[in-house]
Amino acid sequence: MATKEEKKKLLGQVLLEKNLVSEDQLKEALGVQEINGKALGDTLVDLGYTTSKLIMEVMSDYLGMEIINLEDVDFTQDVLDKIPHSIAQLYRILPIAFEEPAITVAQQDPLDIQQIDDLRFLLKYEVKPVLVEREDVINAIDKYYPGGHESVEEILDNFQHRFSIKHDDSNRETIDIEHLKEMTNDTPIRSFVNLILLQAVVVKASDVHFEAFENEFRVRYRIDGVLREKIPVPTLFASGIISRIKVMANMDIAERRLPQDGRILLTIRGHSVDIRISTLPTSHGESVVMRILDQSAVSLDLKSLGMMPDNLKTIKQLMQKPNGIILVTGPTGSGKTTTLYACLNHINVTGSKIITTEDPVEYDIDGIMQIQVNPEIDVTFANCLRAILRQDPDIILVGEIRDLETLEVAVQASLTGHLVLSTLHTNDAPSTITRLINMGLKPYLMTASLVAVISQRLVKKICPECKEEYTPGEDIIKELNLPDYDSQDKHSYIGRGCKNCNNTGYKGRMSILEIMLLNEEICSHIIKQSSTETIREIARNNGMCTLLESGLNAVYNGLTTLEEVARETTVN
Repeated sequence: MATKEEKKKLLGQVLLEKNLVSEDQLKEALGVQEINGKALGDTLVDLGYTTSKLIMEVMSDYLGMEIINLEDVDFTQDVLDKIPHSIAQLYRILPIAFEEPAITVAQQDPLDIQQIDDLRFLLKYEVKPVLVEREDVINAIDKYYPGGHESVEEILDNFQHRFSIKHDDSNRETIDIEHLKEMTNDTPIRSFVNLILLQAVVVKASDVHFEAFENEFRVRYRIDGVLREKIPVPTLFASGIISRIKVMANMDIAERRLPQDGRILLTIRGHSVDIRISTLPTSHGESVVMRILDQSAVSLDLKSLGMMPDNLKTIKQLMQKPNGIILVTGPTGSGKTTTLYACLNHINVTGSKIITTEDPVEYDIDGIMQIQVNPEIDVTFANCLRAILRQDPDIILVGEIRDLETLEVAVQASLTGHLVLSTLHTNDAPSTITRLINMGLKPYLMTASLVAVISQRLVKKICPECKEEYTPGEDIIKELNLPDYDSQDKHSYIGRGCKNCNNTGYKGRMSILEIMLLNEEICSHIIKQSSTETIREIARNNGMCTLLESGLNAVYNGLTTLEEVARETTVN
């Protein structure tokens, strides 16, 4: 039987033979398809080289499959019940008819033969696919399976019981590579990995961790910055699951002694998801971490980042600056890149040319030219930045300033009339000045180019469904140095835990910011190379709200808790 890749090539050949596309058009579509992960027919339609109707007719003749109009289908609940909500949502399929022993399904990608194999295993029926307009399938699934994600965790919980105990990888050092390849193609392994990925997208996890220990194999999701274990996995499937992930990411499954990096492009629940893979050898096997980059789950709108109104107003004003450097600082995972993306989205108008250089490019933004850094071929931040300046940009984003060379080029860019946005790893806004001087930047260049420093943290938001007022304990008040808390008539809230927030009391995250605007007084102290404490005091006297104060404002507005603020800030 032809593989999915072979089917794609054959479909392209059929389209050429019928003169529906040219060789150049097909070659371009195949190249675009490697990037966007879409079906070949959809890519050709997106490029405007053909129509979905013609593609459907060709595929019907080529595959011998019937074309169905969903408006003519009389859906019945007993047929819909043959496929669980989560399976329908994961595979983007819709049951149309059932006649023992076969179920007829409308499939989003009829060339996905592997998917048909998965469905046979999961449903225990023969599967007969038919051709339906892709958008019709998506709309019908959303119509007939509303809220289908609710049963994903239950399926994950029950799915492990369906594994057939036939693998034994207890001797990990001598496991046969051919045996590993065989395991990666096992339908249970494939389906289990697919369900884990669906669960990650549904619960809006930023990362998935696969961790091998001596007597257990854990799968944990990072949700709102906290790792949570969702389901135990039989240890004897650890090698199969990790190898399956490595195969999906085009990594070397035979190499288990060195760290590896890879990438997976998938379509989950109807939209593209970019997954970055990192493997790390440990004493009990390989650890794998998946970074989920799901643009549909991230709002690149400044208003939706949860900033306090004053901070939002200040950032919008900063984005109107004609030139200068604006830095967003904070530790890894503090939302720096998302904030900068939202800033770019805010100023992304036809009158401005915006170019970014990133490592990696996390989200594609229409109308913005984005460059992926690749040090292996000397495509570094500094070299990219020099090339970008010859492209006549108005606004430049440098993913991260890591060295003096990049910093100096960024300064020169700002001095020649460009607005430069970038990130830096510092604990707060005032300490950024010391960090830049330690990197080797001359103080006079800093005062001539630096416009503002924004230090950022993410704190969990109180679940609105179970929010209630409470009286904080003396320990947390003392930790945050709030001796006058009781006399200020302030109100604090907490989430008691409910189904909506998975009994955590929190739902989502918001930004707390410390924005230091450079003025003449601060610049004079930079020239003098005054201490961080001095610059901090001057900035506060000029109206800077510290991270702690920003967090407390969020607490008093009923958005987060004192415990969250204490966890993410330090008392200065």
